[in-house]
Amino acid sequence: MRTALSADDGKRIDRGWKFCERSFLQRSFYFRPGIIPARRNMWAESKGLIDVQPVRGTRDFGPEDYRLRQWLFDEFEAVSRLFGFEQFETPVLESEELFVRKAGEEITQQLYNFEDKGGRRVALRPELTPSLARLVLAQGGKLPLPAKWFSIGQCWRYERTTRGRRREHFQWNMDIIGVSGIPAEAELLAAIVLFLERVKLSSEDIVIKVSSRKVLQAILERYSVPEESVGPVSVVVDKMEKIPLEKVEEELSALGLSAEASAGIIEATRVGSLAELEALLGAGNEAVLELQQLFSLAQGYGYADYLQLDTSCVRGLAYYTGVVFEGRDRAGQLRAIFGGGRYDRLLSTFGGEQRPCAGFGFGDCVIVELLRDKGLLPAPAHEVDDLVVVMDESLREQAAGIAQKLRVAGRRVDLVLESKKMKWVFKQAERCGAKRLVLVAPDEWEQGLVRVKDQATREEHNVPVGELIDK
Repeated sequence: MRTALSADDGKRIDRGWKFCERSFLQRSFYFRPGIIPARRNMWAESKGLIDVQPVRGTRDFGPEDYRLRQWLFDEFEAVSRLFGFEQFETPVLESEELFVRKAGEEITQQLYNFEDKGGRRVALRPELTPSLARLVLAQGGKLPLPAKWFSIGQCWRYERTTRGRRREHFQWNMDIIGVSGIPAEAELLAAIVLFLERVKLSSEDIVIKVSSRKVLQAILERYSVPEESVGPVSVVVDKMEKIPLEKVEEELSALGLSAEASAGIIEATRVGSLAELEALLGAGNEAVLELQQLFSLAQGYGYADYLQLDTSCVRGLAYYTGVVFEGRDRAGQLRAIFGGGRYDRLLSTFGGEQRPCAGFGFGDCVIVELLRDKGLLPAPAHEVDDLVVVMDESLREQAAGIAQKLRVAGRRVDLVLESKKMKWVFKQAERCGAKRLVLVAPDEWEQGLVRVKDQATREEHNVPVGELIDK
């Protein structure tokens, strides 16, 4: 139910909108904080205006934000290629069944899903891994192994929005298909750490919590809990930091676990070192051996100081089967930055041949929040090589020809499309980061020249038109 606007509210909103119109800041509504969106929309509708805010949980990327996003994506891609990974892409729209098969019917409550005009149930993908699995299965036996693939794609999930969590986000995934040993996980972690260090973060800022789903599996086997309970129990354990211990015990009991089994699980999640884990599970336990190898490889790669054994880290997604990991800021102010691990049974879940797989997902939202908090977020500038200025409209055609020749030669050129005063031209040169001003003026043109100003040195020269590109 919409609340009627008071006269004072209407005046404040009207003043706010006029401010926005004058300053061209329609994205930054100048509203009193107490006015709810419904009231804002009522007022906008009464003025014949559309609400210019993006849909809740989504984002606009104007030029400044887009440059920042592209900087981040460039870093994702650069690291992936340094590790020899190949890029792939799949449609953002997938069959709903792809996600129901992997996560169960309950996932539909978190999907942007609908029936298309052909009567097919489809959904906007909430993550990239099922799409990867579909693509790998489509390749069949033709896929050479091991396959090292990466992707940067937009994902959608209908859930409550908080800091670092939106209903749409972009995710960087790196996956290795066809390698069964721990070196795959070690390589993926090395890629993550290289990215972190490229954006000037260190082990003082980030901790990577590492464990194995096989730890929990061993405890459940000890208390004769069936293997099919590993997934549901993992979901409960994954929430241990967020809910009271009594609630954990209650949820484990609801899954049919005895009090003794619940106590054993809780004890296992409090192990703080590999030595303690070995004492709990035994020296020959598979989880212990794999984690020991991972920490050893981390020493070789040089990122051991990032790793922390945390057996409460299980990753709630049911398809994980072995080593799992999750990146957090050490201050504990933000959600998980990235997460991943081994998922050897995912392909068989979709009816394909079982193949070993390991990978991670790294979202764009939380890392940007962290970099902003630490003052490490860059401000990539808009840059062109040349700003071409027409000093007399009679030379508009000639200036257009010069701009085009410079572009064909590979230079980034902004051509001033209207007659402007030089004060505006100089400001525009600063705004677009122009390296040179190219002035097409009558006196110089008659001599076959243009005036070129180097913005760095402030030196000016007349340059023959034919030599302009070389100059």
